[in-house]
Amino acid sequence: MLRLTKIFLAIPLLITAALLPDTLSAKSPGGHVVQLSIEDAIGPATDDYLARALESAAGSDAEMVVIRMDTPGGLDKAMRGIIKNISNSALPVATYVAPTGARAASAGTYILYASHIAAMAPGTNLGAATPVQIGGISPPGSKEKKKEKDQADDTDSDSMKKKAINDAAAYIRGLAGLHGRNEEWAEKAVREAASLTASEALKMNVIDIVAIDMADLLKQMDGREVVVQGQKRTLKTAGLSIRQLDPDWRSRLLSVITNPNIAYILMLIGIYGLILEFYNPGSIVPGTVGAIALLLALYSFQLLPINYAGMALILLGVALMVAEAFEPSFGILGIGGIVAFVIGSIILIDTDLPGFGIDISVIITFAATSALIFIFVIGVAIKARRRPVVSGAEELIGGEATVINDFDHKGTVSIHSETWNALSKTALKKGQQVKVTGMKGLILEVEPKKISTKEEE
Repeated sequence: MLRLTKIFLAIPLLITAALLPDTLSAKSPGGHVVQLSIEDAIGPATDDYLARALESAAGSDAEMVVIRMDTPGGLDKAMRGIIKNISNSALPVATYVAPTGARAASAGTYILYASHIAAMAPGTNLGAATPVQIGGISPPGSKEKKKEKDQADDTDSDSMKKKAINDAAAYIRGLAGLHGRNEEWAEKAVREAASLTASEALKMNVIDIVAIDMADLLKQMDGREVVVQGQKRTLKTAGLSIRQLDPDWRSRLLSVITNPNIAYILMLIGIYGLILEFYNPGSIVPGTVGAIALLLALYSFQLLPINYAGMALILLGVALMVAEAFEPSFGILGIGGIVAFVIGSIILIDTDLPGFGIDISVIITFAATSALIFIFVIGVAIKARRRPVVSGAEELIGGEATVINDFDHKGTVSIHSETWNALSKTALKKGQQVKVTGMKGLILEVEPKKISTKEEE
């Protein structure tokens, strides 16, 4: 939670950076190599960063682009977007798995195969490119399900898995064929989740170069021929300077809001803000903050693999907790709301890919916070709102006052230690008790208090 708080505090700084010149569009004198970096799970922000960086590099006098990569994999949609940008790049693109200890797993393997030059540092590895099953965590089924139905479900599941694997295998074989790399091993990486070290990959023609650092990579690439947009090009990279292009403010901001934990928190802030605004119309701040947060969350979710059943369960859980606050049910609605909220949060992100799950500590924290807010805090506020009015004009009506001086029709009375002008249809005497029946502006309407039978006796 501390790390997420720091990220939220950094958002204003990222927005402020938007006022600074965009470094991606700047040109530098003389030939150079543009270096980009992928150092985490591949997602929408990575795709956006590489797309704009490749476009910017093509507009400069760069000789080529080198993507320095260390990734556990990522989303299929983002990976395919990156591969399209590499394939359509006006400049040669080399992907370099580094430093020592880095990996190009899953989606990283596809990107490596799609690059004009595939390189790795010693002590790195690639592979394990089998598509990860999409679908998140399924709710437990009934123990009484028929055996035939189970077998049918297993058959459907196997069919879907085979289709995904066949599609991925054909895709990576196509990428391998573009640059004359080992197609057989590429398919093995998909079907058997095979992996290779850098030295093994070089021997098996999976990659082109093993380089100890960037200087060694540039030296080994010099003089090689690559095909860029259907045309052969000879690389001239020896002695070129390296220009590092880090993600700019837009890519960093996109990376923050497409983090599943951040998107989840933004969604809940949006829901809470709108509920508070509807409960107390005119407060403005909760509604404004909630609307902005909810729109950001919705934008993030349309870029992420979302399970809409999980979203529905979260909304149901919030609704049940609100219902518990309005109509106490001995905890039944509240407990049901918490259960629905937690299950919905767990299955909200519809993938098992590393780096794209919601941390369980975040789910538990917000479940407890939501229960506290909706069941206890709002419940107390509602009870307080239902209490009889103890001040103001509403409290005066029906109250008892004492006549200060004799008067007929118009005079003064005392109520709550305050003196008020009063109107009466009958004559009243000093010290007489009267009842307030209405109020016109700052004038009270009174009538003599009825005397009970016991008082008359």
